[in-house]
Amino acid sequence: MNAMPQPLPGCRILVAFGTRPEAIKMMPVLAALRHQPWLRPLACATGQHGGLVADVLAEFGERADIDLGAQPAGQGLPLLTGHLLAAMAGAIAATRPDLVLVQGDTVSAFAGALAAHQAGVPVGHVEAGLRSGDLQNPWPEEFHRVAIDALAALRFAPTAAAAANLRAEYGSGQVLVTGNTGIDALFRARRTGVVPVELRPGRRMVLVTAHRRENWGVPLLRIADAVAALAARGDVDLVWPLHPNPAVRDAVTARLGAVPGVHLLGPLPYGDSVALLRAACLLLTDSGGMQEEAPAIGLPVLILREVTERPEVVSAGAALVTGTATAVILAAANALLDHPDRLAEMARPVFPYGDGRAADRIAEAVALWWEAKRSAARADEPLRDQADQPDLVDRL
Repeated sequence: MNAMPQPLPGCRILVAFGTRPEAIKMMPVLAALRHQPWLRPLACATGQHGGLVADVLAEFGERADIDLGAQPAGQGLPLLTGHLLAAMAGAIAATRPDLVLVQGDTVSAFAGALAAHQAGVPVGHVEAGLRSGDLQNPWPEEFHRVAIDALAALRFAPTAAAAANLRAEYGSGQVLVTGNTGIDALFRARRTGVVPVELRPGRRMVLVTAHRRENWGVPLLRIADAVAALAARGDVDLVWPLHPNPAVRDAVTARLGAVPGVHLLGPLPYGDSVALLRAACLLLTDSGGMQEEAPAIGLPVLILREVTERPEVVSAGAALVTGTATAVILAAANALLDHPDRLAEMARPVFPYGDGRAADRIAEAVALWWEAKRSAARADEPLRDQADQPDLVDRL
């Protein structure tokens, strides 16, 4: 772990992220927080994805003020959670932040929120309110996001539906609909990358990503079988950037490494990932972030999960939930690939996750929250949390 920076005047905000998707979605937030004169963000990399996060920071021209060090390989969830909880507790004790900001539903986000709560530091949750209604899907992310929202003083919901979930659970006055910061990052990167693979002449590209824990094992092999069968059509090439976890990488490589028309890639720069989205005609994914990005580009999505906590993409006609059964994936993909009119109907860009200004709204809300706390302190009043100040939401 690198040396901790000294506490700064103004509102000290520990912006924590550990995985590549978290880092991508927090980069616009870091930039927006810095534009607020009384906010002092500190970027804290937990080390959950180590080098992948370092690459994201470099791509966005950022750096980690605090780096908790790479996590030991092969840890199960209990050990990883305990390790990150202790590391985040140390970072909070050293920097004495006024707010800890976490994103999404990862182990890093959960550990950061819990460590802040145990230290008596308010928590802000970016991408709050997503719900599948099933603690097993996605696992363990559904529990993480529910737990983080229960601890949070500031809840930043990406959509009106997510905000409705939060208000039903916690009441009004604590929720702001911002859009998703992933769209902010997408808009910044959509012209920067290159397609890192050469397709066979005359072939369309089908992009595939699958990595979620609930799909490890048999479900992942069923997805790989569907990919092999689609490659046998002869008119599409399938491109699959593999997650570096051996549970994903090794299983998929063993099944598809020698299949003609299947291109297995390593982790890519974010700009190149966006370039692949723009070049593809169809996306097969279990990723939450790609469910948000693809509709904004006009890329039809087949969701390789039994349920999604992002129902807006389905309601908008941009995505279908297929699950992981090989026959179901094949039927859905072939129905679109064989009928260009159906594919085109799903390929209209839609923006259920915002206009690319989510980070600005989050930064403005944090500034108002801090202003209220300063005003209360100057008046020698007891400091109150966001739950006691519903008017803050109305002012945005």
